[in-house]
Amino acid sequence: MRLLDEIFPLVEGFYVDLHKNPELSHSEHRTASGVAEWLTRTGYEVHKGVGGTGVVGILRNGPGPTVMLRADMDALPVEERTGLPYASTAHATDDEGKEVPVMHACGHDAHTACLVGAADLLSESREEWTGTVMVVAQPAEETLDGAQAMIDDGLYERFGRPDVILGQHLGPQPAGLISHRAGVILGAADSYRVRVFGEGGHASQPHTTIDPVLVAAHIVTRLQGVVSREISPSEMAVLTVGRIQAGTKANIIPDEAYLEVNTRALNDNVARQLEAAIERIVRAEAAASGATREPEVERFEGAGITVNDPTSTAEVAAAHHAYFGDDYVIHLPDPFPGTEDFSCFGLPADPQPIPYVFWFVGATPHDVWEAAPGDTPYEKMGNVPSNHSPFFAPSREPTLRAGLAAITVAALSYLGSERSAPPAADAAPMGGAYEGRSYDAGPEPVGDPFPVDAPPPADAPAQAESFGPPPGESAPANPFGPPPGEQAPPSGYGPVPADAPPADSYDQPPRSYGPPMGEPYAPRAETGGQEANDAYDSAFLASSWPDPDQEDPAKSTHDADMDAVIGAQDEELREEWRSEKAEESTLSADMAAILDDDPQGPPHGQDPQGPPQGPPPQGPPHGQPSGPAFGGPPPRGDAHQAPPPGPDDDLPDSEYRL
Repeated sequence: MRLLDEIFPLVEGFYVDLHKNPELSHSEHRTASGVAEWLTRTGYEVHKGVGGTGVVGILRNGPGPTVMLRADMDALPVEERTGLPYASTAHATDDEGKEVPVMHACGHDAHTACLVGAADLLSESREEWTGTVMVVAQPAEETLDGAQAMIDDGLYERFGRPDVILGQHLGPQPAGLISHRAGVILGAADSYRVRVFGEGGHASQPHTTIDPVLVAAHIVTRLQGVVSREISPSEMAVLTVGRIQAGTKANIIPDEAYLEVNTRALNDNVARQLEAAIERIVRAEAAASGATREPEVERFEGAGITVNDPTSTAEVAAAHHAYFGDDYVIHLPDPFPGTEDFSCFGLPADPQPIPYVFWFVGATPHDVWEAAPGDTPYEKMGNVPSNHSPFFAPSREPTLRAGLAAITVAALSYLGSERSAPPAADAAPMGGAYEGRSYDAGPEPVGDPFPVDAPPPADAPAQAESFGPPPGESAPANPFGPPPGEQAPPSGYGPVPADAPPADSYDQPPRSYGPPMGEPYAPRAETGGQEANDAYDSAFLASSWPDPDQEDPAKSTHDADMDAVIGAQDEELREEWRSEKAEESTLSADMAAILDDDPQGPPHGQDPQGPPQGPPPQGPPHGQPSGPAFGGPPPRGDAHQAPPPGPDDDLPDSEYRL
């Protein structure tokens, strides 16, 4: 992970380039070419045109598990209003032949940039892991058919079936916060086209017509009673009529009316119940109005619920807790009603579905979060620009750093564990990236997809990796942590004693970012019988908040048995130290050395060869958590201060946010 600082400027530049040049679903030609070129440069076997414009990269590195990393590439027909210097001004022609504005309003540009960055990090560190990395850049997520198109195009038959699938998505949480949930994390969605037919005529003689506008109006009204009167109050369901069109002139009664209906559910049975209700009501209202032609109801888009594998989620969450620290990783108490087609890759109808883990990376700038009205995090999330908003402007550096680290660490939790066998004699060469197979023929990217010139020079000062605020500044309060005035639980990561062994010594256990060895994992301290973490202190969640003593651990990571996960990892660590195999697996990597190059060195920001410069930084000693809110490492050095391309590079993002 020390390579993250070197690769970050390239990832940031690629993100800015993608944000300025978004492409609609099924038209991601430029984006796909940029992904393919990046993967080819870093040593992957690359295939383009999978399922349309999809890209697959394969990196084989000896025996071991196959880990699939997935990101989506498409944008939305939204006009950007963020005011960012790299805001999109792109327009394109949609499926109906209309010219529309295009914007990355759902964060797919960040997903893709983090994907290729993680692929690069894994390629450059192949001596640390064994197995196969399968990188999948998916088209057409917004139309919910891109994942299935890649599967239908032989994704697994051509490139192998993965052992686990990992994916992430930007969300409205504070920038850099990682959010997990075992079991159902996203809902199912279905969209329907409805056509009702009447008999048109003059507006002055309605008695000679059958008015389809009136039929459509009754359908819209009647559908609003489905959720309130037909779905159990214990279930979540949403039914929205998002489009209605009819007629051409005020004094003409048209022949037909057109509607589009969208449903959401967290249960497949509820989803089918909603579909049956739509069919019944549409046909009944047409019949009640005397329509002589049957209406048409067509389901044209949809995806099932996303159900994270509990065991895999616990493993990935444990790795994120260890890397980021407990203050920067939360476990969601309830699913999100949004929908992804990511679950298609898990083959839910297969007798042996593939386990997958999907999580959220917070993207809201901290100043925007703090200014948002609301007393609880869930109230604030409803009052900040979120996905699909024309004002959706992720805080660039902390969001990208967290996303890049999160998916890389998740991959290494499988590739770098003892489940990975030692490299075979004929394994792929270690060390620097070897030349990969040229990607399939396809359109070349327009412009340079790698706008940042180069990583920092070799003689640049070493930058210690840090996840706190700049020296002398305090971190913003973590809205998902303990309420003000209450004591946060110990992180297990304290100052280094003067007589501590070197960071690279394996005679002693490495410093821990979770609970001390042998102690059970506790999500948060308790106060007055309730959890101090106010992420779960929400008025509208109170009725559904589960009892931690009764909840099925297979359904929620909030009460997951992390004790067993952490305990198992601790035992694996001990076995490695006993057998002197520490250097063969990143499972035993010294996390103190990974995040802090010199734990016993001078305070952060001072020259090790010279006297201290200025007053000591405020806050905890270097090497301790610097605050409860993870904002990502601050910019340091030329490589991180280099702004993205654009005429207004010298102005901070906050000046452009509305």
